[in-house]
Amino acid sequence: MSGYSLLEGLRILEVAQLAPSSVGGHLADLGAEVIKIESGPLGDPVRVGGSRAIGDEDGPSFMHLRWNRGKKSVALDLRTPEGRQAFLDLARTCDAVVEGMRGGYLDWLGIGYGQLREVNPRLVFCTVSGMGSDGPYRHLGTGGPVFDAFAGLREVHTPEEPPTEGIAGSTTPPIAMYALGAYGAMGLLAAVHRAGRTGSGCKIEVAGIDVAAAWMPDLVDAELNRERSIHRPSWLPDGRLPDWPRLEAYRTKDGEAVLFGSHVDKFWRNFCTAVDRPDLLEVDLTGTDAEAPARADHVYRELRDIFVQRTREEWVALFLAHDIAGGPVNSVRDLVTDPHFTGRANTYRVEYEGVGELEFVASPIRVQGEKFAPSLPPELGADTEDVLRKVFARSVSDGSGAGMSISRE
Repeated sequence: MSGYSLLEGLRILEVAQLAPSSVGGHLADLGAEVIKIESGPLGDPVRVGGSRAIGDEDGPSFMHLRWNRGKKSVALDLRTPEGRQAFLDLARTCDAVVEGMRGGYLDWLGIGYGQLREVNPRLVFCTVSGMGSDGPYRHLGTGGPVFDAFAGLREVHTPEEPPTEGIAGSTTPPIAMYALGAYGAMGLLAAVHRAGRTGSGCKIEVAGIDVAAAWMPDLVDAELNRERSIHRPSWLPDGRLPDWPRLEAYRTKDGEAVLFGSHVDKFWRNFCTAVDRPDLLEVDLTGTDAEAPARADHVYRELRDIFVQRTREEWVALFLAHDIAGGPVNSVRDLVTDPHFTGRANTYRVEYEGVGELEFVASPIRVQGEKFAPSLPPELGADTEDVLRKVFARSVSDGSGAGMSISRE
């Protein structure tokens, strides 16, 4: 079983833990050979991280099962001369190295970009960290929620009583923590592309705080240009569009909800015709005069009464039949049984020894003519002997691998 074949022939050496492991995860999904260096009795902490796991509390976490699927695991102690030499010999055979620890970790070990480019000038070095390699916070330990809080993306409450759910007083899902891997993979592939053209590698950096800061241009970019920016006159004083009821969620007859997305005139006309409410078309939802908020509130109340007359499933069917924009509001439990989700081959199945058949979400990228079916993440150090023996044989043949040893922690 494997991911796609798009990156077949690309070899990545990964020293990463937790969310930065997702960089190599995206690349492995697309067909790259990703060799993950792990050390210690537990390896990557994400193996047991997260709130949900398979089997029992010591079982593999779902983040590990996603981010480390399809990789190879090599156990090396990079603190030893033998481990460092083996790492350099591996890097000689690779297209890129992913450093997904606190910034500068491999430099501290003496096997950073300077040493790596000596053994492989074409190598791309992608360092992924929370705070980046410069700036006054560069030595600050971080985690996923910190990235979003730093950039103003995370709404955090500080109640008098301890919070009963969420992280740091917030139920907002992390953004940058999950986006980090996609940006890292994109940058790495662009750098590998250039290295193939020029014969020269480079160092790139992706920081979680930078991903968070760049996520919403109409927030940070607008604030950077505060003196030159205006609030569009087509918006109401409270920051909403005059036609906001046409882009809103509404409760349905069965206690569920739909997201009405018909702020475009075409869809609005289709909706009013379908529910036999031509009177709503007469309401001005474009003006920003003093009466605009009252008109919007009136339409909202009317729509609220309309939507509660049908079930969520009936509304989706009506949207489809009459070309009306919108869709169901699903919980995660609803999502996995939604007919559109199940109808798009969004999952794949794999046998897990001792547990049975498991089902996982596939890559959001689709490749025509290929089936996405990656293998489970490897056991810690499972590929050590096989990978290092092949590299050792190659190093001996070209005289470059003196001192390399095979070891399993």
